[in-house]
Amino acid sequence: MAQTYVSLKDVAARAGVSFQTASKVLNGNRKVVSEATRERILAAAEELGYLRNALAHGLVTSSTYTVGVIGDDLGDWVLAQFVVGAEQAARRRGHSVLISTTHRDGTDFEGCVRQLLERRVDGILAAAPRSENDPGIGDLLRGRVPAVSIHHVPGGSVPVVGSDHAETGRLAAEHLLGLGHRRIATIVGPEERRVTRSRLRGFRAALDEAGAALPDSRLVRADWTAAGGFTAMGDLIARDPTVTAVFAQNDDMATGALAALWHVGRRVPDDCAVVGCDDLPQAPFLVPPLTSVHIPFRETGEMAMALLLDRIDDNEHADRVLMPVRLIPRASTLGRAATLDRTTPIGRSSTLDQATILDQATTDSADPAGASPENEKERGSPGGKDHASRKRSGTRARTVPGPRAGRKPGAHPQE
Repeated sequence: MAQTYVSLKDVAARAGVSFQTASKVLNGNRKVVSEATRERILAAAEELGYLRNALAHGLVTSSTYTVGVIGDDLGDWVLAQFVVGAEQAARRRGHSVLISTTHRDGTDFEGCVRQLLERRVDGILAAAPRSENDPGIGDLLRGRVPAVSIHHVPGGSVPVVGSDHAETGRLAAEHLLGLGHRRIATIVGPEERRVTRSRLRGFRAALDEAGAALPDSRLVRADWTAAGGFTAMGDLIARDPTVTAVFAQNDDMATGALAALWHVGRRVPDDCAVVGCDDLPQAPFLVPPLTSVHIPFRETGEMAMALLLDRIDDNEHADRVLMPVRLIPRASTLGRAATLDRTTPIGRSSTLDQATILDQATTDSADPAGASPENEKERGSPGGKDHASRKRSGTRARTVPGPRAGRKPGAHPQE
């Protein structure tokens, strides 16, 4: 049986006013009637259980108050956090969200866009990192409606909200160097992914500055999975048994590395320290608890949606926002001295205030146009130069001041 909804005419009849008067009051116009009449209309609406017809309202305003989100596999916890943050940010500003997902291999982005446009969404948020190297994606997102992405878009001209991934690699390296390690290795993600290259660039730069170069024998590629991390750690031990520390570019691979070290009888961190990246919820509960670089996934989704809604409303907006990251030291590098609940971040201190971040990113002075996050200049040496003084490339882009601050193969979401 089809459900019937209370109409404006029902509310008007109950309140004893015209349809037009009820419509104006329920749409927020306080000046058309006396306060007593307004309260009578609102009371009638509440008694009848009236819900505003967003479709009808959209016909009047030429807006559906709906935005589309295109994602890869939402079974991936990290990607799901982006989407949850985006949806909640949209709802707070009176917008609904339609979600469309690509095929498991990252294809059919075009089909997702077409489906959302057929439903007349006001804008599109892209959270499909498997498509980041497809040049056709940029053409689609530069099309009929405003768009924002959490990953690189070929050809530019689409605002991007992401994290400072070069900084994640640098933080991991500086932490291990600060503990006295010099024979440091890394397990990285797929070479074609920009996040892989950014994290490796920051990691390698910090090691080079400390005179602890990264030889090829201490770099192994994996596929973002725990199984891949297990195999990669075994390869590292076989290549160079003298390694005393390893940075895995995500927590899943770090989990596999911990298992591999246990399998061969290596103690963590006494024989080999391990640092991960992402700071997944299980990180504090691994054995030993995993030191990890925290990435603000949900906040990034919120920020991306806020920027998209600003574009829809023709408000001033940033072209690129880099969210802060921070390292959370735990027992996998500090040993038993680190307690289970230790969450003191290492790095710059600040809070993730959305309004402040967007304002800073929008008003920051422009550097040469068209540069990507890949072209950021590296920071000064650890503990030496002011990290905040480094210039960033890209149009109206800024690295936000802040805490230095199980997925499927190829699914790691951010740029």
